[in-house]
Amino acid sequence: MSARTPIARVRGLGSAKGGTHHWWMQRVTALALAPLTVWFVASLIRLVGADHAAVADWLASPLTTVLMLLLIVATFHHLQLGLQVVIEDYIHGEAAKIGCIIGVKFASFALAVAAGVAVLKVAF
Repeated sequence: MSARTPIARVRGLGSAKGGTHHWWMQRVTALALAPLTVWFVASLIRLVGADHAAVADWLASPLTTVLMLLLIVATFHHLQLGLQVVIEDYIHGEAAKIGCIIGVKFASFALAVAAGVAVLKVAF
């Protein structure tokens, strides 16, 4: 028997013993994506009909490059967090679940790096 009450033993420990951080990260990335996506769509609308050189000049601006990289990081991190929740909810075998989560994390990281390299290549 423990002298601690049942609520004291579980306080602060969700079912995954750390879901609060994951939940907050999903909200923070969603909050970051809202203005970044509006900026990106507005920029694309302004660039309709522009040639490659005009788009490259636009992307070469330091502010634009930074905002694009932030958009890429936030997008792929948000994607990875969301897919992880889906995997945890719908894949029941522990080995398959872990394998899928690792695969999603790796693929998200690889795609984010590839997108970042593409932006930097065009910008510089």
